[in-house]
Amino acid sequence: MSPLHSKPPPPGTLAVVIVSYNTRDLLAHCLDSLRLELDAAGIGAEVQVVDNASSDGSAAMVADRFPWVRVTALADNRGFTAGNNVVLGPLARGQGASPDWVLLLNPDTEVRPGALQTLLDAAAEDTRIAVAGPALVYPDDGFQHAAFAFPGIAQAALDLFPPRGRLGRRLLESRLNGRYPRRRYRAGKPFNVDFVLGACMLVRVAALRQVDPLDEGYFMYAEEVDWCRRFARAGWRVVCVPAATVMHHGGAASGQFRARSWSILWRSRRRYLRLHEPAWRADTVDLLLKVAVARLRRADERALAAGSLSGSEARERRTAYAAALGPMDDAPPLMDAPPLGDS
Repeated sequence: MSPLHSKPPPPGTLAVVIVSYNTRDLLAHCLDSLRLELDAAGIGAEVQVVDNASSDGSAAMVADRFPWVRVTALADNRGFTAGNNVVLGPLARGQGASPDWVLLLNPDTEVRPGALQTLLDAAAEDTRIAVAGPALVYPDDGFQHAAFAFPGIAQAALDLFPPRGRLGRRLLESRLNGRYPRRRYRAGKPFNVDFVLGACMLVRVAALRQVDPLDEGYFMYAEEVDWCRRFARAGWRVVCVPAATVMHHGGAASGQFRARSWSILWRSRRRYLRLHEPAWRADTVDLLLKVAVARLRRADERALAAGSLSGSEARERRTAYAAALGPMDDAPPLMDAPPLGDS
Protein backbone atom coordinates (compact mmCIF):
# COMPACT_ATOMS: atom_id res chain seq x y z
CA MET A 1 0.00 0.00 0.00
CA SER A 2 1.13 3.55 -0.60
CA PRO A 3 -0.35 6.70 0.90
CA LEU A 4 -0.97 9.16 -1.93
CA HIS A 5 -1.78 11.88 0.54
CA SER A 6 -1.17 11.99 4.25
CA LYS A 7 -1.69 14.58 6.93
CA PRO A 8 -1.89 14.51 10.72
CA PRO A 9 -5.42 13.77 11.90
CA PRO A 10 -7.38 16.73 13.23
CA PRO A 11 -8.44 16.66 16.87
CA GLY A 12 -11.65 14.79 17.47
CA THR A 13 -13.21 11.55 18.52
CA LEU A 14 -14.11 10.08 15.14
CA ALA A 15 -12.32 8.10 12.44
CA VAL A 16 -14.04 7.43 9.10
CA VAL A 17 -13.07 4.70 6.65
CA ILE A 18 -14.41 4.40 3.10
CA VAL A 19 -13.33 1.43 0.98
CA SER A 20 -13.63 2.11 -2.74
CA TYR A 21 -13.43 0.23 -6.01
CA ASN A 22 -14.14 1.99 -9.32
CA THR A 23 -16.85 4.24 -7.92
CA ARG A 24 -15.07 7.54 -8.55
CA ASP A 25 -18.05 9.82 -9.12
CA LEU A 26 -20.12 8.29 -6.33
CA LEU A 27 -17.13 8.53 -4.00
CA ALA A 28 -16.78 12.25 -4.73
CA HIS A 29 -20.44 12.83 -3.86
CA CYS A 30 -20.01 10.78 -0.69
CA LEU A 31 -17.03 12.86 0.44
CA ASP A 32 -18.80 16.11 -0.41
CA SER A 33 -21.75 15.11 1.79
CA LEU A 34 -19.44 13.99 4.58
CA ARG A 35 -17.52 17.27 4.54
CA LEU A 36 -20.73 19.27 4.78
CA GLU A 37 -21.89 17.18 7.73
CA LEU A 38 -18.58 17.37 9.59
CA ASP A 39 -18.40 21.13 9.11
CA ALA A 40 -22.03 21.74 10.08
CA ALA A 41 -21.72 19.68 13.24
CA GLY A 42 -18.22 20.86 14.09
CA ILE A 43 -17.01 17.28 14.33
CA GLY A 44 -13.27 16.67 14.19
CA ALA A 45 -12.46 13.51 12.28
CA GLU A 46 -9.73 11.66 10.45
CA VAL A 47 -11.16 10.44 7.15
CA GLN A 48 -9.39 7.71 5.21
CA VAL A 49 -10.21 6.25 1.81
CA VAL A 50 -8.77 2.79 1.17
CA ASP A 51 -8.79 2.15 -2.56
CA ASN A 52 -8.81 -1.45 -3.78
CA ALA A 53 -6.69 -0.95 -6.91
CA SER A 54 -9.33 1.00 -8.83
CA SER A 55 -8.70 1.56 -12.53
CA ASP A 56 -10.87 4.70 -12.78
CA GLY A 57 -8.53 7.12 -11.01
CA SER A 58 -10.48 7.12 -7.76
CA ALA A 59 -7.42 7.37 -5.51
CA ALA A 60 -5.84 10.19 -7.49
CA MET A 61 -9.14 12.05 -7.59
CA VAL A 62 -9.44 11.96 -3.81
CA ALA A 63 -5.87 13.10 -3.32
CA ASP A 64 -6.42 16.00 -5.74
CA ARG A 65 -9.92 17.17 -4.77
CA PHE A 66 -10.06 16.26 -1.08
CA PRO A 67 -6.72 17.17 0.55
CA TRP A 68 -8.24 16.70 4.01
CA VAL A 69 -8.68 12.97 3.30
CA ARG A 70 -5.93 10.41 3.75
CA VAL A 71 -5.74 7.97 0.83
CA THR A 72 -4.28 4.49 0.95
CA ALA A 73 -3.96 2.91 -2.50
CA LEU A 74 -3.69 -0.87 -2.38
CA ALA A 75 -1.74 -2.70 -5.06
CA ASP A 76 -4.49 -5.29 -5.55
CA ASN A 77 -8.14 -5.74 -4.70
CA ARG A 78 -8.15 -7.24 -1.22
CA GLY A 79 -11.89 -7.01 -0.82
CA PHE A 80 -14.23 -4.96 1.29
CA THR A 81 -13.33 -6.59 4.60
CA ALA A 82 -9.55 -6.40 4.35
CA GLY A 83 -9.85 -2.85 3.00
CA ASN A 84 -11.70 -1.74 6.12
CA ASN A 85 -9.22 -3.55 8.31
CA VAL A 86 -6.43 -1.30 7.02
CA VAL A 87 -7.95 1.21 9.44
CA LEU A 88 -9.73 -1.10 11.90
CA GLY A 89 -6.65 -3.23 12.60
CA PRO A 90 -4.48 -0.44 14.05
CA LEU A 91 -7.47 0.92 15.99
CA ALA A 92 -8.08 -2.50 17.53
CA ARG A 93 -4.42 -2.70 18.55
CA GLY A 94 -4.44 0.81 20.02
CA GLN A 95 -1.92 2.11 17.51
CA GLY A 96 -1.79 5.77 16.53
CA ALA A 97 -4.71 8.11 17.21
CA SER A 98 -7.32 6.84 19.63
CA PRO A 99 -10.80 8.04 18.61
CA ASP A 100 -13.89 7.01 20.50
CA TRP A 101 -15.77 6.00 17.35
CA VAL A 102 -15.08 4.72 13.85
CA LEU A 103 -17.56 5.12 11.01
CA LEU A 104 -17.61 2.58 8.19
CA LEU A 105 -19.13 4.25 5.15
CA ASN A 106 -19.67 2.90 1.65
CA PRO A 107 -18.61 5.06 -1.31
CA ASP A 108 -22.11 4.86 -2.80
CA THR A 109 -23.69 6.65 0.15
CA GLU A 110 -24.43 10.29 0.90
CA VAL A 111 -24.82 11.51 4.46
CA ARG A 112 -27.97 13.54 4.89
CA PRO A 113 -27.84 16.69 7.07
CA GLY A 114 -27.71 15.93 10.77
CA ALA A 115 -27.28 12.19 10.32
CA LEU A 116 -23.79 11.85 11.76
CA GLN A 117 -24.44 13.94 14.84
CA THR A 118 -27.70 12.08 15.45
CA LEU A 119 -25.89 8.73 15.27
CA LEU A 120 -23.17 9.91 17.65
CA ASP A 121 -25.68 11.32 20.14
CA ALA A 122 -27.81 8.16 20.13
CA ALA A 123 -24.83 5.83 20.53
CA ALA A 124 -23.33 7.93 23.32
CA GLU A 125 -26.51 7.71 25.41
CA ASP A 126 -25.79 4.09 26.37
CA THR A 127 -22.28 2.82 27.01
CA ARG A 128 -23.47 -0.70 26.09
CA ILE A 129 -24.03 0.30 22.44
CA ALA A 130 -21.27 -1.01 20.20
CA VAL A 131 -22.83 -0.34 16.80
CA ALA A 132 -25.34 2.22 15.54
CA GLY A 133 -26.68 2.38 12.00
CA PRO A 134 -28.93 4.97 10.34
CA ALA A 135 -32.09 4.65 8.29
CA LEU A 136 -31.24 4.13 4.62
CA VAL A 137 -33.05 5.46 1.58
CA TYR A 138 -32.59 5.01 -2.16
CA PRO A 139 -31.71 8.00 -4.38
CA ASP A 140 -35.43 8.63 -4.95
CA ASP A 141 -35.91 8.69 -1.15
CA GLY A 142 -37.63 5.32 -1.24
CA PHE A 143 -37.43 3.19 1.89
CA GLN A 144 -34.52 0.75 2.18
CA HIS A 145 -34.21 -1.83 4.95
CA ALA A 146 -31.20 -0.87 7.05
CA ALA A 147 -31.25 -3.47 9.83
CA PHE A 148 -31.98 -7.18 9.98
CA ALA A 149 -32.32 -10.24 12.18
CA PHE A 150 -29.52 -12.79 11.98
CA PRO A 151 -30.02 -14.98 8.89
CA GLY A 152 -30.93 -18.64 8.90
CA ILE A 153 -32.82 -21.23 6.89
CA ALA A 154 -35.94 -19.18 6.22
CA GLN A 155 -34.04 -16.20 4.82
CA ALA A 156 -31.97 -18.46 2.58
CA ALA A 157 -35.08 -20.22 1.27
CA LEU A 158 -36.86 -16.94 0.53
CA ASP A 159 -33.79 -15.59 -1.24
CA LEU A 160 -33.17 -18.71 -3.33
CA PHE A 161 -36.84 -19.36 -4.11
CA PRO A 162 -38.53 -15.92 -4.06
CA PRO A 163 -42.29 -16.22 -3.47
CA ARG A 164 -44.64 -14.30 -5.74
CA GLY A 165 -47.85 -12.39 -5.40
CA ARG A 166 -49.26 -10.53 -2.43
CA LEU A 167 -48.41 -13.32 0.01
CA GLY A 168 -44.88 -13.41 -1.36
CA ARG A 169 -44.42 -9.69 -0.81
CA ARG A 170 -45.68 -10.03 2.75
CA LEU A 171 -43.28 -12.89 3.44
CA LEU A 172 -40.32 -10.95 2.03
CA GLU A 173 -41.19 -7.99 4.28
CA SER A 174 -41.68 -10.16 7.38
CA ARG A 175 -39.52 -11.10 10.32
CA LEU A 176 -39.33 -14.56 8.74
CA ASN A 177 -37.09 -12.87 6.18
CA GLY A 178 -35.17 -10.99 8.85
CA ARG A 179 -36.97 -7.66 8.33
CA TYR A 180 -38.03 -5.30 11.08
CA PRO A 181 -41.44 -3.62 10.69
CA ARG A 182 -41.38 -0.32 8.84
CA ARG A 183 -43.34 1.24 11.70
CA ARG A 184 -40.19 0.88 13.84
CA TYR A 185 -38.39 3.16 11.40
CA ARG A 186 -41.31 5.58 11.17
CA ALA A 187 -41.39 5.90 14.96
CA GLY A 188 -38.00 7.61 14.75
CA LYS A 189 -36.61 6.15 17.97
CA PRO A 190 -33.53 3.91 18.26
CA PHE A 191 -34.38 0.22 18.44
CA ASN A 192 -32.36 -2.92 19.10
CA VAL A 193 -31.49 -5.05 16.08
CA ASP A 194 -29.35 -8.08 15.35
CA PHE A 195 -27.24 -6.28 12.77
CA VAL A 196 -27.18 -3.13 10.66
CA LEU A 197 -26.23 -3.01 7.01
CA GLY A 198 -22.52 -2.41 6.50
CA ALA A 199 -23.18 0.56 4.19
CA CYS A 200 -23.00 2.81 7.24
CA MET A 201 -21.93 1.60 10.68
CA LEU A 202 -20.84 3.71 13.63
CA VAL A 203 -18.72 1.50 15.91
CA ARG A 204 -17.46 2.16 19.44
CA VAL A 205 -13.68 1.68 19.42
CA ALA A 206 -13.70 0.23 22.96
CA ALA A 207 -16.02 -2.53 21.71
CA LEU A 208 -13.89 -3.04 18.60
CA ARG A 209 -10.87 -3.68 20.81
CA GLN A 210 -12.79 -6.33 22.71
CA VAL A 211 -14.09 -8.32 19.73
CA ASP A 212 -11.33 -7.59 17.14
CA PRO A 213 -11.72 -6.21 13.58
CA LEU A 214 -13.72 -7.70 10.74
CA ASP A 215 -13.04 -11.33 9.84
CA GLU A 216 -11.01 -11.36 6.62
CA GLY A 217 -12.26 -14.84 5.86
CA TYR A 218 -15.10 -12.90 4.23
CA PHE A 219 -13.93 -11.22 1.02
CA MET A 220 -17.16 -9.23 1.12
CA TYR A 221 -20.76 -9.83 2.23
CA ALA A 222 -21.84 -11.10 5.67
CA GLU A 223 -18.80 -9.56 7.33
CA GLU A 224 -21.00 -7.10 9.22
CA VAL A 225 -23.38 -9.92 10.21
CA ASP A 226 -20.50 -11.89 11.69
CA TRP A 227 -19.15 -8.77 13.44
CA CYS A 228 -22.48 -7.85 15.03
CA ARG A 229 -22.92 -11.46 16.13
CA ARG A 230 -19.58 -11.24 17.93
CA PHE A 231 -20.53 -7.91 19.51
CA ALA A 232 -23.79 -9.40 20.76
CA ARG A 233 -22.00 -12.46 22.13
CA ALA A 234 -19.71 -10.14 24.09
CA GLY A 235 -22.72 -8.38 25.64
CA TRP A 236 -22.88 -5.26 23.47
CA ARG A 237 -25.99 -3.69 21.90
CA VAL A 238 -26.53 -2.99 18.21
CA VAL A 239 -29.15 -0.34 17.37
CA CYS A 240 -30.77 1.27 14.37
CA VAL A 241 -31.23 5.04 14.68
CA PRO A 242 -33.95 5.94 12.16
CA ALA A 243 -33.78 9.66 12.97
CA ALA A 244 -30.44 9.62 11.11
CA THR A 245 -30.75 9.19 7.34
CA VAL A 246 -28.15 8.14 4.78
CA MET A 247 -28.82 7.74 1.07
CA HIS A 248 -27.49 4.46 -0.30
CA HIS A 249 -27.38 3.56 -3.99
CA GLY A 250 -26.80 -0.11 -3.20
CA GLY A 251 -24.60 -2.56 -5.11
CA ALA A 252 -22.75 0.11 -7.11
CA ALA A 253 -19.48 -1.79 -7.05
CA SER A 254 -20.58 -5.40 -6.62
CA GLY A 255 -23.05 -5.02 -9.49
CA GLN A 256 -20.14 -4.69 -11.90
CA PHE A 257 -19.54 -8.47 -11.76
CA ARG A 258 -22.88 -10.02 -10.86
CA ALA A 259 -22.19 -13.74 -11.36
CA ARG A 260 -18.98 -13.75 -9.38
CA SER A 261 -20.51 -11.47 -6.74
CA TRP A 262 -23.33 -14.00 -6.39
CA SER A 263 -20.86 -16.79 -5.73
CA ILE A 264 -19.00 -14.76 -3.10
CA LEU A 265 -22.31 -13.82 -1.47
CA TRP A 266 -23.26 -17.45 -0.96
CA ARG A 267 -19.80 -18.51 0.13
CA SER A 268 -19.92 -15.74 2.75
CA ARG A 269 -23.36 -16.80 3.94
CA ARG A 270 -22.24 -20.41 4.18
CA ARG A 271 -19.15 -19.34 6.15
CA TYR A 272 -21.28 -17.32 8.55
CA LEU A 273 -23.63 -20.25 9.18
CA ARG A 274 -20.73 -22.67 9.73
CA LEU A 275 -19.21 -20.32 12.31
CA HIS A 276 -22.32 -19.26 14.19
CA GLU A 277 -25.14 -21.79 13.74
CA PRO A 278 -25.60 -25.52 14.46
CA ALA A 279 -24.25 -27.78 11.74
CA TRP A 280 -27.73 -29.02 10.76
CA ARG A 281 -28.80 -25.48 9.84
CA ALA A 282 -25.71 -24.90 7.73
CA ASP A 283 -26.21 -28.29 6.06
CA THR A 284 -29.85 -27.46 5.31
CA VAL A 285 -28.90 -24.19 3.63
CA ASP A 286 -26.24 -26.04 1.62
CA LEU A 287 -28.95 -28.43 0.41
CA LEU A 288 -31.26 -25.54 -0.52
CA LEU A 289 -28.41 -23.93 -2.43
CA LYS A 290 -27.72 -27.14 -4.38
CA VAL A 291 -31.39 -27.41 -5.38
CA ALA A 292 -31.46 -23.74 -6.41
CA VAL A 293 -28.27 -24.09 -8.47
CA ALA A 294 -29.70 -27.12 -10.26
CA ARG A 295 -32.75 -25.05 -11.24
CA LEU A 296 -30.56 -22.14 -12.34
CA ARG A 297 -28.44 -24.43 -14.51
CA ARG A 298 -31.52 -25.81 -16.25
CA ALA A 299 -32.83 -22.31 -16.84
CA ASP A 300 -29.45 -21.27 -18.27
CA GLU A 301 -29.48 -24.25 -20.65
CA ARG A 302 -32.90 -23.22 -21.94
CA ALA A 303 -31.80 -19.60 -22.32
CA LEU A 304 -28.61 -20.66 -24.12
CA ALA A 305 -30.61 -22.81 -26.55
CA ALA A 306 -33.03 -19.93 -27.16
CA GLY A 307 -30.18 -17.51 -27.82
CA SER A 308 -31.05 -15.20 -24.93
CA LEU A 309 -27.87 -16.12 -23.07
CA SER A 310 -24.42 -15.99 -24.63
CA GLY A 311 -21.87 -18.75 -24.33
CA SER A 312 -19.51 -16.54 -22.32
CA GLU A 313 -22.29 -15.59 -19.91
CA ALA A 314 -23.23 -19.24 -19.50
CA ARG A 315 -19.62 -20.18 -18.73
CA GLU A 316 -19.32 -17.34 -16.21
CA ARG A 317 -22.48 -18.52 -14.46
CA ARG A 318 -21.32 -22.13 -14.38
CA THR A 319 -18.06 -21.02 -12.78
CA ALA A 320 -19.98 -18.97 -10.21
CA TYR A 321 -22.26 -21.88 -9.33
CA ALA A 322 -19.29 -24.19 -8.82
CA ALA A 323 -17.52 -21.61 -6.66
CA ALA A 324 -20.61 -21.04 -4.51
CA LEU A 325 -20.94 -24.77 -3.83
CA GLY A 326 -17.22 -25.44 -3.42
CA PRO A 327 -15.52 -26.62 -0.21
CA MET A 328 -15.41 -23.86 2.37
CA ASP A 329 -11.70 -24.36 3.02
CA ASP A 330 -11.02 -23.71 -0.67
CA ALA A 331 -11.32 -19.92 -0.90
CA PRO A 332 -11.25 -18.49 -4.43
CA PRO A 333 -8.03 -16.60 -5.22
CA LEU A 334 -8.30 -12.84 -5.17
CA MET A 335 -7.73 -12.51 -8.91
CA ASP A 336 -10.84 -14.63 -9.51
CA ALA A 337 -12.92 -12.94 -6.85
CA PRO A 338 -15.30 -10.10 -7.69
CA PRO A 339 -14.20 -6.52 -7.21
CA LEU A 340 -15.12 -4.80 -4.01
CA GLY A 341 -18.81 -4.74 -3.41
CA ASP A 342 -20.81 -3.02 -0.76
CA SER A 343 -23.32 -4.52 1.67
